[in-house]
Amino acid sequence: MKQRTLTILKPDTVTRHNCGAVIARLEQEGFEIRAARMVWLSKEQAEVFYAVHKDKPFYRPLVEFMTSGPVWVLALEREDAIEYLRKVMGATDSAKAAPGTIRQQFGTNIERNAIHGSDSPDNARTELAFFFSTSDLA
Repeated sequence: MKQRTLTILKPDTVTRHNCGAVIARLEQEGFEIRAARMVWLSKEQAEVFYAVHKDKPFYRPLVEFMTSGPVWVLALEREDAIEYLRKVMGATDSAKAAPGTIRQQFGTNIERNAIHGSDSPDNARTELAFFFSTSDLA
C-alpha cells in the first residue's frame, strides 16, 4: 500500500547546493514527489513544528538552524514510505550514518544532517498538514 511522508531538505543542503542530488536520489529510490515548495521558516513556525522536542537540549539550536536559511519541503509517496525514507536517510548523526545514506553523503554532523523525515504515520500526517493543504496533496 502506498504511503505518504514528509521530508525537509535542511538549510545545509540548500546552501551547499545539494538539493538536486538529494531529490534525484529520492526519485531513484522510488519516491514520487506529490508536492514541493521552498520556504524560509520563521522562528514561530520552527518552534511549533519541532515542539515535540521542546524539553530536549538540542531544541533551541535546532530551531536556530532550521530558521537560518530556506528549506525545501516535499510530500513523498511510495510503498512503506516512512520506514524506507528513514533507511535511505541514515542515522541522525551523519558521522554514524551508514555508507551510501543521504546523511552520510550530504550531512556534516548530528545538527547539520541534510534531511528530515517523518518518523511515524501519525507524525507524517501532522507534518504534511503543517506545510501542505489537502488540495496540494490531491
